[in-house]
Amino acid sequence: MKAVLFEKFQSAPKLVTVDDPTPEPHGVVLRVAATGVCRSDWHGWMGHDSDIDLPHVPGHELAGVVEAVGNDVTKWKVGDKVTVPFICGCGSCSECHSGNQQVCLQQEQPGFTHWGSFAEYVGIHQADLNLVALPETMNFATAASLGCRFATSFRAVVDQGKVSAGQWVAVHGCGGVGLSAVMIASACGANVIGVDLDPAKLTLAKELGAVTVLNGREADVPEAIREITRGGTHVSLDALGHPSTMTNSILCLRPRGKHVQVGLMLGEHAAPTVPMPKIVGQEIELLGSHGMQAHRYGAMLDLVASGKLDPARLVGEQISLADAPQALMEMDKFRSVGATVITRF
Repeated sequence: MKAVLFEKFQSAPKLVTVDDPTPEPHGVVLRVAATGVCRSDWHGWMGHDSDIDLPHVPGHELAGVVEAVGNDVTKWKVGDKVTVPFICGCGSCSECHSGNQQVCLQQEQPGFTHWGSFAEYVGIHQADLNLVALPETMNFATAASLGCRFATSFRAVVDQGKVSAGQWVAVHGCGGVGLSAVMIASACGANVIGVDLDPAKLTLAKELGAVTVLNGREADVPEAIREITRGGTHVSLDALGHPSTMTNSILCLRPRGKHVQVGLMLGEHAAPTVPMPKIVGQEIELLGSHGMQAHRYGAMLDLVASGKLDPARLVGEQISLADAPQALMEMDKFRSVGATVITRF
């Protein structure tokens, strides 16, 4: 099969031909129909993830068709149209038993713990637990955006932030995760403020439901948000993963507000300074959010089917597998608007 592979961290990936995968007894092999290019992939390529062994094929937000099925799989057959959370549970640990596969103690992650979806085919582990059936009407480019950015935002807004109608919600960073959060929080009835440095992303945030937007270059972000909301937001999300957006997110909250850290903070940003006096004095909640379990996709897909959520609007440029190395290396430049998706193999 064709695949994008890198042999050293921070060295240019190459389009190569490698052996096709074979399914584990509990797994399947998918023919990849679409896969997103995500900043998490960039972190992996940079060497920020200790799970990656070289050489490596990245890619973790994908949709496709079941091509081969392991002997122990009972719920899936060749030809099924599916996606998968980027965190695959083991099915055996205490967290999986409690339904929290997103923090599985022995989790597998395509594109990190094993070769991923920047390829024509990809192996998925524990298929009966981790695969998600897709509506026939959903195109693959849209479906690929669900597995990481959109599903991660859904859990961050709905399950962790517990956003409700009438609340003020700030979203710091309007990339794929942030724009998803804007759409989802707006669908929950919240008043959403989008914050970014890119005017094009701020324009799209307004189109997706933000009641107002702020350019971080032109404003004291926490002060501006406190003024707009008359005291601060109820919930605020750092959808980028940077010390400045994390700090702004915490400082813009009203007393007893919730900060949800969605963007990864790795490498030089792994141990940021936290404004603890506000956290203690105003009883601020700090929450992490890491993917979403396969069994929660139904609630999200029902909202998509009803028309209240439209993840297709978040799909940006569609590229070929041959274009993926350059797109991956440039993820830190934040040039794309919406999710860049590989759809031509």
